[in-house]
Amino acid sequence: MNKLQGKTALITGGNSGIGYATAEAFIKEGAKVIITGRNAVAVAEAAQKLGNGTRGIVSDASKMEDIKALPAAISEKIDIVFYNAGVAQFSPLADMSEEMYDANMNINFKGAFFTVQKLLPQLTEGASIIFNGTFLGHNTMAGNSAYGASKAALIHLAKTLAVELAPRKIRANTISPGAISTPIYSKLGMDDEQLSAFAAGFIPKIPMGRFGEASEIANAAVFFASDDSSYVTGSELLVDGGTGVQW
Repeated sequence: MNKLQGKTALITGGNSGIGYATAEAFIKEGAKVIITGRNAVAVAEAAQKLGNGTRGIVSDASKMEDIKALPAAISEKIDIVFYNAGVAQFSPLADMSEEMYDANMNINFKGAFFTVQKLLPQLTEGASIIFNGTFLGHNTMAGNSAYGASKAALIHLAKTLAVELAPRKIRANTISPGAISTPIYSKLGMDDEQLSAFAAGFIPKIPMGRFGEASEIANAAVFFASDDSSYVTGSELLVDGGTGVQW
């Protein structure tokens, strides 16, 4: 408890799934939390439910005008940035549209790149930057070209920032989840039957035999956000139930 006491954390995409679970974990550890999201109603409801003075800011990670406006909307110094906002859109190369390509790249990588850039003046010395990656940044499957590339770029960005920002004692790391039980799967356009079939086909590929929980990613985020990882930067932590080992 209180590993993050006195710290202010920004969580993009914090109104649901992994972002929301991480907000809960950060608050439990004493942090003041700011969440962002695209849907004004969802952001307001999440901030109210989280309580403890949580602020909600409507901001679309795919839009540069929103990213540029974020520092002024926050106004205060930031100790922790968890760039969690992301999409997962899959398609064979032959069928990939420019719109789908841009959705993956703009939110997953470009949004992360410029969110951190614009917030640099507000990051405290010793701040922690955490990116939400994926094991598919290393492993792959059909249809993963744009999504996997966007997340691989994110992993590389963390390594580069670890070097560039070291003089300010700012650390940058990546959490790469495997299959996690979050609302993102319903956003892929699958109905309940398709989701069940997907889960049944995927679980045998996970050595631990189950999907992970958002709270398990949140626990990893607490580690990277706190002094428990004070000598860890440029690293990637796979939280995937061993999927990447045998994929």
